[in-house]
Amino acid sequence: MPDIQMYTTAVCPYCVAAKNLLKSKGLEWQEIRIDTDPARLSEMLERSSGRRTVPQIFVNGAHVGGFDDLAAADRSGKLATLLEPDA
Repeated sequence: MPDIQMYTTAVCPYCVAAKNLLKSKGLEWQEIRIDTDPARLSEMLERSSGRRTVPQIFVNGAHVGGFDDLAAADRSGKLATLLEPDA
């Protein structure tokens, strides 16, 4: 199973959309709530090169970006490549 981490907040429709896309593919992810744990916000900013919006999604350590980036990666086939165990 790939390692998927998603930084989110409680009131984020794009976070819900990203979760639904991953769920439709039968994938599981670790949700990291930056609204309930402010220290994780600093972690997200560092890992995402300063991107402040949520979600910020990482697949097997690679930064995918937000929901629009995830959807684009899915359409282009890049997401499938990232999900491979040795990607």
